[in-house]
Amino acid sequence: MYFYVKALHIIFIVTWFSGMFYIVRLFIYNAEANDKPEPEKSILQQQFGIMSRRLWYGITWPSAVLTLLFGPWMWYLYGHLDNWLVVKLGFVVGLYAYHLSLHVIFKQQAAGIFRLSSGKLRVWNEVATIFLIAIVMLAVVRQSLSLVWGLGGLVLFVIVLMSAIKIYKKLRTGKPQK
Repeated sequence: MYFYVKALHIIFIVTWFSGMFYIVRLFIYNAEANDKPEPEKSILQQQFGIMSRRLWYGITWPSAVLTLLFGPWMWYLYGHLDNWLVVKLGFVVGLYAYHLSLHVIFKQQAAGIFRLSSGKLRVWNEVATIFLIAIVMLAVVRQSLSLVWGLGGLVLFVIVLMSAIKIYKKLRTGKPQK
């Protein structure tokens, strides 16, 4: 039974992450459409609104709920709480907080409120990548991964990722970064 529950847990993690990665792309496109002249602005925002609602309520939220259902079930079948699992659960709590922050952005954009620029949303999109790497490394490597090396590697990855975002923005816009 454990492996069936584990497989379902992994499937819903994958669909949940897919939804979180794509919804932020839609937020970015919607924010950029907000700067367009009419009627292009209205047409694009109406289409992005439809796409966002279908993705968020049809895939992302159900996947988050099913991940939350199968995760504790798998933990129960696993039978005990290892140190790596405690750390992983800390990252999972952070991931659900990130998911809820996306829900706030979703509701704001649906109401026509654009507090974050497309550039800030591009950076915010990478937060899910950081959680993904941390959680997968903890789940797969487990006891072999020392906390110091693991956190050091994660910090190094974040530095490289943020540097890549700045370089990409500079190449895309042709402007120096501030």
